Amino acid sequence: MKILLVAATNQEIKKDLFISKDILITGVGMLNTTLNLTAKLSSTNYDLAINMGVAGSFNSDIKIGNVVEVVEDIFSEIGFEDGGSFSEFTDLDIQNRFRSEGRTNLKKVKGITVNTVHGNKKSISEVVSRLNPDIESMEGAACFMVCNNFSIPCLQIRSISNKVEKRNTENWNLLLAIENLNSKVEQIISEL
Repeated sequence: MKILLVAATNQEIKKDLFISKDILITGVGMLNTTLNLTAKLSSTNYDLAINMGVAGSFNSDIKIGNVVEVVEDIFSEIGFEDGGSFSEFTDLDIQNRFRSEGRTNLKKVKGITVNTVHGNKKSISEVVSRLNPDIESMEGAACFMVCNNFSIPCLQIRSISNKVEKRNTENWNLLLAIENLNSKVEQIISEL
């Protein structure tokens, strides 16, 4: 099975664990992911893409260091404001929600993909009320979208580095999240 590992940054993937796998470092955010993953899939065929990275959690049941499988992801900012409310476009053919069949024994979660990570109580409350996500990332839905367009199955595996709250990096644990992420992805690949 030919697998492409997709991560936003070099820090999120321990390349020495995946020497025999193709690795794509896209850069942070949905635009970099879309551009670089499209370029890669235009030139090489794969049986599976695994998008791996860290994420923030809205869900108090998901602890820092937990590894989850995202089976639904939404571009949370595609829509329009109307006064104090936000709405998704319903009259335009815009796909902003993506679903994936769960393929692992990890906890299945709903994610949102954002341009700006949440760090304001009001915006956190609004997005939770509107979409009820478990986690947020800056690349997930973009990876799903591109893989769907190339008809390539995609897994999104995320490890929780922080709670979504007013920005406080002292509460983050990137090292634990990255260690757990890489260990779990290595295990998933060995079981395929």
